[in-house]
Amino acid sequence: MALVHIDGNDLVVVIEGLDKLWAFKSSLTIPLANVRGATEDPGIAADPKGIRAPGAHLPGVITAGTFHLDGEKVFWDVKDPSKAVVIELADERYARLVLQVDDPRTTVALVENALR
Repeated sequence: MALVHIDGNDLVVVIEGLDKLWAFKSSLTIPLANVRGATEDPGIAADPKGIRAPGAHLPGVITAGTFHLDGEKVFWDVKDPSKAVVIELADERYARLVLQVDDPRTTVALVENALR
């Protein structure tokens, strides 16, 4: 699971627990200027992931790490798709962050309010 918060002009994502090991990341910091928006998307788990490099993908268990699909990099950290949030980015290493959070609605509202 990931914790998402705003620190000044940055969106900060902290990866928790063993997910750090599977995702090969402990945190990400993205300037808010490069964040385009956030949405709840429990159905995204059924979408193609692409090529894993590096990361872990055990269908129905965990998807974590960097995945390459259609020329884009997408960062995943999801075990429970019902709690998935997608954060769209521009001019960043990743095109999207697909994260499991404790409360998707609160996380989406946090990101959207920070962008106003």
